[in-house]
Amino acid sequence: MGVFYVCRECGYESLKWLGRCPSCDGWNTLSEITQETAKKKERRRSESVLLTLGEDLPESFNRVQTGEADLDRILGGGVVPGSLILLGGEPGIGKSTLLLQTAAGLAENYGKVIYVSAEESASQVGIRAERLGLLSASLNGELLLSQENEVEYLLAEAREVKPKVLIVDSIQTMRSTVASGLPGSPSQVREVVQALMEYTKESEIICFLVGHITKSGLLAGPKLVEHMVDAVLYFEGDKRYSYRILRVTKNRFGSTQEIALYDLTDRGLLPVLNPSAAFLAERYTAQSGTIVTPILEGNLPLLIEIQTLIAKGSYGTPRRLVSGLDSQRVAMVLAVLERRVGLPVSTDDVYVSVIGGIRTEEPATDTAVALALASNYYEEPLPWNLVALGEIGLTGEIRRVGGGQRRLLEARRHGFSRVVLPRSMIEEIQLDGLEVIGVSTVQELLAEIFKRGG
Repeated sequence: MGVFYVCRECGYESLKWLGRCPSCDGWNTLSEITQETAKKKERRRSESVLLTLGEDLPESFNRVQTGEADLDRILGGGVVPGSLILLGGEPGIGKSTLLLQTAAGLAENYGKVIYVSAEESASQVGIRAERLGLLSASLNGELLLSQENEVEYLLAEAREVKPKVLIVDSIQTMRSTVASGLPGSPSQVREVVQALMEYTKESEIICFLVGHITKSGLLAGPKLVEHMVDAVLYFEGDKRYSYRILRVTKNRFGSTQEIALYDLTDRGLLPVLNPSAAFLAERYTAQSGTIVTPILEGNLPLLIEIQTLIAKGSYGTPRRLVSGLDSQRVAMVLAVLERRVGLPVSTDDVYVSVIGGIRTEEPATDTAVALALASNYYEEPLPWNLVALGEIGLTGEIRRVGGGQRRLLEARRHGFSRVVLPRSMIEEIQLDGLEVIGVSTVQELLAEIFKRGG
């Protein structure tokens, strides 16, 4: 029996009590945990333990279609049997809705599914399923609901039913009888995931896990869990908007450079077929301070609108409010504009926002932010068909960014015919129907667009 201390916010473990957590900087968040020595479990060995690489191993594996086309795409073309997939996200972001839709699709097309709802009652899950239109006769009783919260009893039921898919919502509410501590504690989460992983591998089923996240945006519990699973997905978005982004951060069976965009409606999560058009649907081009820039989310090019507003500041420290962009990069662009081209905004309030609730930290948005700020300061609207990209350095130089061809193909597809980009990227751009404006410094940028210099 041993005693250790665990942070309630991030799961950090320490052998002694600390007033401040070294991991998340939370105060008085470490709680004492008494861990009993777990009973040694007998390991079930297969007939053959050693395999010859290239001879005994299967040449390929068959992927299973979930019924959610975008989810299949970002996972590499479908889900691989025997894989453990962890889905994290903020409360209310749509994790349970996505997995309930996935469960219905797998039950209809693949086989028996057990949906374990350890957080919600059966009536709550039923109401959601009815609202989403998932209670169809085509399921033929293949979608089963369980409210078991002890992993040993859950696995005993699963071995009797022999499902093809197991969905656990969520691992923080499950507990193991062989580990001490409350559900959600690091020791409990480790034991629960370990038991589910062993069953998933030996039974060759598909297992989805829902994980809570901390206030810092990381998956709650020990970091070891992310190493144990085969794929880690993050569901993110601004709750003030209906758009949600599903992002892959780990994938043993495919790329991690893919995202999917969903629209959360009363009918559930609907895939957004044309994300750029959705973000630009209500754009108003007659005002100053707005511009469109192409970004890359994984391999997906997107057009987003950046809006800025410069207002006379009151007494005291001027306000700098940034939504959807890296606030430190915006502050750097403001400093470069003031120091290199003499744009006097140090005493003004500055507001910068990405419309639509999407968030990006790409340095490629620097040039667009600088143009939008200058447009608002000079009160000169930018051309409606202009896009801009490029990274700005502290000396005022405008640097090249990756994926230029894909970005501009997306821009041309949506009717944009003029582009401002780093002069060093002109040679790699080979697109008809685009007027390319190459600039090397922010001085050239303002001189070319606004006919003003520093």
